[in-house]
Amino acid sequence: MRAAVKIIIIIGLLLLLMTLFMTYNTGVNLDYVIPKRGIRLATMLVVGISTAYASLIFQTITNNKILTPSIMGYESVFILFQTLIVFIYGDKTFQVLNHQTNFYVSIACMMLFSFFMYFLLFKKGSKNVYHLLLIGLVLGTLFQTMSQFFQIVIDPNEFSIIEGFMFVSFNKMNTDLLVVATVIMLATLMTAHRYVKYLDVIALGRDHAINLGLNYNRLLQVYMIIISVLVATATALVGPMMFLGILITNLTYQLFPTAKHRSMLVICALIACIALVMGQILIEHLFNFSTTVSIVINFIGGFYFMYLMLTSRRKI
Repeated sequence: MRAAVKIIIIIGLLLLLMTLFMTYNTGVNLDYVIPKRGIRLATMLVVGISTAYASLIFQTITNNKILTPSIMGYESVFILFQTLIVFIYGDKTFQVLNHQTNFYVSIACMMLFSFFMYFLLFKKGSKNVYHLLLIGLVLGTLFQTMSQFFQIVIDPNEFSIIEGFMFVSFNKMNTDLLVVATVIMLATLMTAHRYVKYLDVIALGRDHAINLGLNYNRLLQVYMIIISVLVATATALVGPMMFLGILITNLTYQLFPTAKHRSMLVICALIACIALVMGQILIEHLFNFSTTVSIVINFIGGFYFMYLMLTSRRKI
């Protein structure tokens, strides 16, 4: 099938799912249902686009198709912050820190972590991206262990507050947070647009990129900043979603085997939006909110990750 036909099918499927999500089983109170669904739909689009761009750029600069930015420890930092807040303030957490302030502080914590990871390590002369991955993996494991420790010692009733942040939910959104997240995402994508053309060369490897005249280390820092902003925004907005990046990027590689990242990023974003909207439709109308979209995505993505590991091992 030609690439143009595939793109038309993907766009048509996304529009169909969006229409189905907005109109199916709305009832008679349209003035209430439609705006609420519109906010959830816009949130899914922001999260899908941010995750797609961050994951695909991250896999390109690491030259690895089974890694996602979550390996750097962003989600662990987010969960640790939420756990510490509940540990300190208990059931008065939302009186001290409302949702908007929590959103801003969560992004600030993840960005400070990125500042430590990228600028300080690069300043000390560590210009190897795999060194950054190793440090991020170790720190992420440390933060996750600390979160589990505090979750054990807090009151069980207060643990339910933390659970609300551990799983992705599109039902707790408000317009103010969505507007801020959209502005941050658009500003980051406008900045990333200037550097997308270099990804085709970066994909050839570090040595080839340097031989072709690119300032590899400088571009690596720029890409890492872009990834950190997008991941921090998506995670602070709805929560962590581990396997979404692996699922959508590898579906993009299989459906569109091309080296042109400008096209791949757009297609990957469309596939991410399809996955989130379809998952939310299943959660609301099939499972009747008995589970969350992150569990469905991680369940499917986990099996897909195992499939990728087995197929890559056979190729080796």
